[in-house]
Amino acid sequence: MIIRPIKLSEVNAANDIYICARDFMKRNGNPWQWSDTYPTETDIRLGMKKGASYVCVDGEEVVATFYFSIENDRSYAKIYDGEWVNTQPYAVIHRIAVKHHGKGIADFIYSECFKLHPNIKIDTHKDNLPMQRSLAKAGFKYCGIIYLESGEERLAYQKTSKSVK
Repeated sequence: MIIRPIKLSEVNAANDIYICARDFMKRNGNPWQWSDTYPTETDIRLGMKKGASYVCVDGEEVVATFYFSIENDRSYAKIYDGEWVNTQPYAVIHRIAVKHHGKGIADFIYSECFKLHPNIKIDTHKDNLPMQRSLAKAGFKYCGIIYLESGEERLAYQKTSKSVK
């Protein structure tokens, strides 16, 4: 498997993965994290313009899609009921969705992103138990609660290398 920036020809495949991910979340007790239309093809394309929309490819198959960027996320400026591991520059992973669950794809993505930046923040909905388990397994530390610009609550996680403190 490899991760790389998404190609224009892969936008439909990424969008299809998001459709499947929304259905998976609903079937697994989390119908609230993403609306019936979020993330959209427009979100993917906006991420492409920023150089932040990625795919994970296994052979010729797009098996996952996500947003990865070294940036300050405004929603992470304040954290409640906890604290970030550090205040060093960080990368974010957002909108991660995999085509095949239980195949280690998310672990691979976390690992490859961590090679690109040794300090990563990510968040998820309180009802997204599969994601919470995935993050804990990958070594992300639960840090507290953040609020999106929409006011929605999310559980915040961070993983950092020992050299970034």
